Amino acid sequence: MTLSDLAPFLEFSPPELTAIILSLKVAGVATVASLPVAVFIAYALARWRFPGHAALNAIIHLPLVMPPVVTGFALLLLLGRKAPLGAFLADHFGIVFAFRWTGAALAAAVMSFPLMIRPIRLSFESIDERLGLAARSLGANRLWTFFLVTLPLAAPGVIVGTILGFAKALGEFGATITFVSNIPGETRTIPSAIYSLTQTPEGDADALRLAAVSAAIAITALVVSEILQKRADATRAGR
Repeated sequence: MTLSDLAPFLEFSPPELTAIILSLKVAGVATVASLPVAVFIAYALARWRFPGHAALNAIIHLPLVMPPVVTGFALLLLLGRKAPLGAFLADHFGIVFAFRWTGAALAAAVMSFPLMIRPIRLSFESIDERLGLAARSLGANRLWTFFLVTLPLAAPGVIVGTILGFAKALGEFGATITFVSNIPGETRTIPSAIYSLTQTPEGDADALRLAAVSAAIAITALVVSEILQKRADATRAGR
């Protein structure tokens, strides 16, 4: 089989290209917006002990065990145009999530957040706290110690968490379609487009093409994540 034989398979229609670009946009925004929060919460769970520690940990991981449709429905009840909070944001700040691409990014961020938290938290837990104490004894305050010592040492876990979060956000379907529906050009991501194509006569070939794109991106993200994790483990072991 030559490249010319694969050319028809690699030719994407405008709606398919729109879905691919929108998926990358949604996943990118979801990842960038949630990463600072993930780092802060992961550090808090790893280093601090406070009332509600176990409850916070359970709430963060709830999207992993709860059906995605339930998560999407909860977002709709909370941030829909007729919901109290959603109406308040729309009327006073012009911020609308329901049935918008921003809502798709929010749903993807909620579903991918637990996968971001875990490797980042494990990285923080693996760092010897005496290193931070040494930095503080030399005059660095807590904030500078975090940014100059702790965070760089936790960088492999942060990178892995970011990649896993992006991959999960890219493939999110259940919460997204429940919260923002499946609107072409606005909220139709790759998973939503695949679902629509499977419901269309003779749409299997197009669905397969988009599925291949999604799988290729996800596999690449997982391979990169595994390589970075192994390098981080080897560095810690002194090899």
